[in-house]
Amino acid sequence: MSKIILNKWFFLVIFLFIAGGLSFYLLERGEKVIEIEGSKLSQGENGQESPLISIDEEGEKSSFSGIKCDNYNRRPIAVMLANDSVARPVSGISLADFVIEMPVITGDITRIMAVFQCENPGEIGSVRSTRHDFIPLAMGSDAVLVHWGGSHYALDILKKKVMDNIDAMSDISNIFWREPGFPSPNNGYTSSDNINKALKSFGYRETTKFEGYLHSDQMLAERKKGILEIGYSMPYNVRYEYSPETNSYLRWRGGIAEKDRLNNKQIETKNIVIMRAYSRQLEIDYNDVDVEGEGRAVIYKNGEEIKGSWQKLKSDSSSKLYFFDEKGSEIEFTPGQIWVEIVEPYQKVEWKTENI
Repeated sequence: MSKIILNKWFFLVIFLFIAGGLSFYLLERGEKVIEIEGSKLSQGENGQESPLISIDEEGEKSSFSGIKCDNYNRRPIAVMLANDSVARPVSGISLADFVIEMPVITGDITRIMAVFQCENPGEIGSVRSTRHDFIPLAMGSDAVLVHWGGSHYALDILKKKVMDNIDAMSDISNIFWREPGFPSPNNGYTSSDNINKALKSFGYRETTKFEGYLHSDQMLAERKKGILEIGYSMPYNVRYEYSPETNSYLRWRGGIAEKDRLNNKQIETKNIVIMRAYSRQLEIDYNDVDVEGEGRAVIYKNGEEIKGSWQKLKSDSSSKLYFFDEKGSEIEFTPGQIWVEIVEPYQKVEWKTENI
């Protein structure tokens, strides 16, 4: 009987040794695959294999800028900012991941929505009212919309609780303040820390669900200096000057260098999208811009001009705003800030390059 028991223990030890060795081999092999290929595969909903990016490779990057940061998983905040001359310079704009500029009166005044994820500006402003056209753009970025009131069209939509938002007109968290030296209503300010505290007090979700934009570090071997002129009406007209040395576009507005009040640095972006969209005046102070649907787009990055299109589902306001090239492939942006300039189809946009 004792010999039989010994035999059983002998075979059990051998089995555990072999199983442990096999598990170690498979685990080691799996780690090598991740290290070499930078990705794993999982089963998709359609039964096909789809890539899962490893955290070491992609997981710590902003879903907007593609830049590594500590707050890569944070819920973005979309702040409405003034574009009026008396409100310049704007605070915090250089630290945004993603910026959208759009006319709020057809052929006239423009306004900015700056989306923050990575950075924590100690001052953001001046904060202005929202328009209904910005709501689906903020929703498509999975952002919390931060604004100081809004048009009656916008407020009617927000009353339906279609998205998380923070309105200074009903501020119960005291996260906004009036800044001396600026005339009302262009003196409203807040900060990233204040907004993030308000998110907690309102019980809003704090992590992002935004799928993000694609990015690529590839650049042209030869690049030229360039100037991009956008024909918004003065003093809202915009010019970008491309520098091959820094691979960046320096921003000018109304013939004046656009600087951030926080650091006195000129706004420097890596990507510009010209998004063509029709608008129409609804009443004297408010217009309506076709930001859902599809249309023409031109993308500027690495000194290149890439013709393509934009698309956003009319049936789903929370859908992402996509940008494609002429072949229908989604644009891969250069890692860094993205500016989207929404321009009427008839407005002049001109890109000129020169040899260096």
